[in-house]
Amino acid sequence: MIGYYVHHQGSGHLARLTNLARHLRSPVTALSSLDAPSDWRGEWVPLARDDDPPPGSNADIEAHGRLHWAPLRHGGYTARMATISAWIATHRPRLMVVDVSVEVTLLARTLGVPVVVVAMRGERADPAHELAYDVAQALLAPWPAEFAEPHWPERWIAKTVHTGAFSRFDAPRVGPAPAATGTQRSVTCLLGGGGADLPARFAPSVAAATPDWRWTFCGGDFGPSAIPLRDLLAASQVVVTHAGQNAVAEVAALRRPAVVVAQPRPHDEQLATVRALAAGDVAVTCERWPAANDWPALLARAVATGGTSWSRWNDLQGARRAADALDGLGSL
Repeated sequence: MIGYYVHHQGSGHLARLTNLARHLRSPVTALSSLDAPSDWRGEWVPLARDDDPPPGSNADIEAHGRLHWAPLRHGGYTARMATISAWIATHRPRLMVVDVSVEVTLLARTLGVPVVVVAMRGERADPAHELAYDVAQALLAPWPAEFAEPHWPERWIAKTVHTGAFSRFDAPRVGPAPAATGTQRSVTCLLGGGGADLPARFAPSVAAATPDWRWTFCGGDFGPSAIPLRDLLAASQVVVTHAGQNAVAEVAALRRPAVVVAQPRPHDEQLATVRALAAGDVAVTCERWPAANDWPALLARAVATGGTSWSRWNDLQGARRAADALDGLGSL
C-alpha cells in the first residue's frame, strides 16, 4: 500500500497523481482536501482544509521560520493532521508520497513511514525545505536529469529520481504543428489557476500587435476552453503558457512550438523552469510578461524554434518511470 498526499492548491499535484496511478502496480490511497476525480478507482481519504477559515494574525504559521504552514490553534489543520496520522496507524503504508507539504513529510517520517517527496524547482534552501528534503527516502523530480537543478547539494542529487516530465497528454502523441490556413495563424494562451501578473488590457493589446495571428485565451480569469484543451493546443501553431510543471509537460507532450512565461511563485519555481528551458534551447522563454509590441518577434522565434526539442523534456515515459520507482521503493 502506498499513501499519496495531494496538496489542494493548483491543479498540478492532482494531475500528477492521476497520471501516475495509471501505471502503479501497488495499491494507492490518496489523501487530500480536493474532491476525488470522477474516474478515481482507489480509496480517497478526505482531509479538512487548513486554510479555511484563514489563520489569525497570531497563528505563527511558519513556526518561527522552521516550517511553511502549521498554524496554531487551527481546527482544520489539527483535524487534517489527525486524519493522516490515524490512516497511517490503521493501514501501515509501505511508502508515503507527499506532493507537496513539509509538514506532512515530517509527520509521516516521524510515524516511521519512508517518505518520497515530489520535488519542486526553484530556491529550496530555506530551513523547512532543507529539513523535508533531508529526511526524505527519495526525491521524485518530474523533469529530466539533463535539466537538473544546478544548486542542489550532492546529498539531494544522490537520492533523486529524475523521471522527466509527464502529463495526461503523453499518449498518443500528435504530429508536427499544423500548417496555417487562411490569412491568420493560431496561438493559444494558456494561463494557470495560481494567478497571472498580466499587463493591463493584455488580450486586446497583443491581438492588435499581432494582426496575422488569431489568439485564444483560456485558464485563469479567462476560464476553461470551450474546445477540449488537448484538441485546442494540438491545433495551435504556437502555445503561450505559464511555466507551471503540469502546463509545460502538456505542451511538451504535444510538441507545440511555445513561448513559456514565468509567473511569480513562491521560491521562484517558475523562474527556475524557464531558465532551464532557455539553457537547453527547448522553447522561447520570458521571465516576465513581454510588452505587446514584443509579441510579433516572439511568435516568429517560436515558429522557428519548432517543437521537436520538447522530446528532451518529456519523452512520454515519465509517468511509467515514476511509477516503477515508487513500486520499487514501496517493496523495500
